[in-house]
Amino acid sequence: MNRSQEDKLNYLLKKFIADSDNYKNIEIPNNITDKKRILRSLMNIRMPKKLSEEVLKVQDEYLSTCAKEKGIVKLADIKDNLSIWQGDITRLEVDAIVNAANSQMLGCFLPMHTCIDNQIHTFAGVQLREECYNQMNKLREKYGRDYVQATAIPMITDAYNLPAKKVI
Repeated sequence: MNRSQEDKLNYLLKKFIADSDNYKNIEIPNNITDKKRILRSLMNIRMPKKLSEEVLKVQDEYLSTCAKEKGIVKLADIKDNLSIWQGDITRLEVDAIVNAANSQMLGCFLPMHTCIDNQIHTFAGVQLREECYNQMNKLREKYGRDYVQATAIPMITDAYNLPAKKVI
């Protein structure tokens, strides 16, 4: 079935609302901007856990289209070997972007918080938080259940639906 971007958004809203304990009764607004805001909030507060392949497929298609609509900035667009670039890093098609994550590596759980961490987790998709969670569990098995990732030690993950190849 070939769904429109709005159909994908509506589908994802229904699935993420059903997946949420605290927001099961939230009303879906009619306007697209508010729908996007609610989806972003639901993605940002979602604890890391498995999601059905169908929902992931629709999410990935939706986010891929969102990335194209925002415009992807390629490294060739940045002229010199060393450049200062100001803008939305979730648009960069580069080897890696760096996330200012917390020591739990799970991101910010505040809905609609404007931090870059929320932006990265939103546009990468829910798989990023799940991968960080799985990596932290492996580290806790090795170093103890109270282990937290020192901010000076990078954790490298896939970028999922971001144009970048990795998130550090």
